[in-house]
Amino acid sequence: MQELLAKVAKGAKTSKDLTWEEAKRAVGYLIEGQASPTQAGAFLVAMRMKTESVTELAAFTAGARQYVPPLAVAPRGPLVDLPMYAGKQDTFHVSVIAAIVAASAGVSVLMHGAEGPAERPGPPSLLAKLEIPTDQRPADVASALSSHGFAYLDMALYHPPIGRFIEVRRELGVRTFFHQVARMLNPARAASQLIGVSHPPYYEKTAEALRMLGTPRALVIRGVEGEPELSIASSTPMLELRDERITPLMIKPKDLGVALGTVREMAGFHAEHRAKEADFVKRLLNGEIRGGPRDWVVINAASLLYAGGKGPSIAACVPIAQQALDSGAAAKKLADLAVGHQLSAISR
Repeated sequence: MQELLAKVAKGAKTSKDLTWEEAKRAVGYLIEGQASPTQAGAFLVAMRMKTESVTELAAFTAGARQYVPPLAVAPRGPLVDLPMYAGKQDTFHVSVIAAIVAASAGVSVLMHGAEGPAERPGPPSLLAKLEIPTDQRPADVASALSSHGFAYLDMALYHPPIGRFIEVRRELGVRTFFHQVARMLNPARAASQLIGVSHPPYYEKTAEALRMLGTPRALVIRGVEGEPELSIASSTPMLELRDERITPLMIKPKDLGVALGTVREMAGFHAEHRAKEADFVKRLLNGEIRGGPRDWVVINAASLLYAGGKGPSIAACVPIAQQALDSGAAAKKLADLAVGHQLSAISR
């Protein structure tokens, strides 16, 4: 570890990138605890200062995957991997609603993440208010995903070392490459991934690293608050990886057939008001909330449907998402997810 640390921490002009094998060895030392706390902290900060190369990001992810088996999932339809690690501060959890809509329209969605700091809560607290489990063992998550088309996986329960390194952010004050590894980990090895990027240097590197890992299809999004979410109030940059080709896109609300919205229509709820957000989710799925908030859900559900191969473009998937809402299928899916959780709890 000392040799690897010396290579990346020599300074701006003399630091060097790790090779594929060196990067895999380094992440192994960290995961297995062979690196001392001092070495681990120094390495994480050194990589943050140097910035990770495409090869390093891909190798870190490949190395981390070796320590846990992929989820054994038999999804009802196309499976999309949806990592959520940025947390929310200003907007509501549109991805939670969009995933439920997409699941009701035939695309299975595995959402995974970690509860963030109090000022940037992730999906778990909202999902809990909707009676959707967030603390299931990996085997139970796989079963729920196969049965209902949607499930949430806590990274700390699936890959404890990564969960611990994500928590290190509270001590360091900055994110580390483990946040990006968690995003790219793809626990169920879904053929399609939808990944949000908050740190600009990771944008193109993430798409390149996914290509190096052999990912069949991915949408890398400079999304709202760093989550994999299209904005309704502005254009959203996106990179599409498909058949080993990376295509830059700029997604505009008007091109998707919805009116340009406002930031106010995306406004979120304070962490103490999670019950109000859960009620908001139910009312939106039941057709009681229209306008900008509904449109924001629709375009993000459409991006999941597109990632799952339900249409030739995101715009072509917008009517599918709208139909799922108008028909009541999305509201029924939420009810089914809650009932499924209750039955599972009773059986345990």
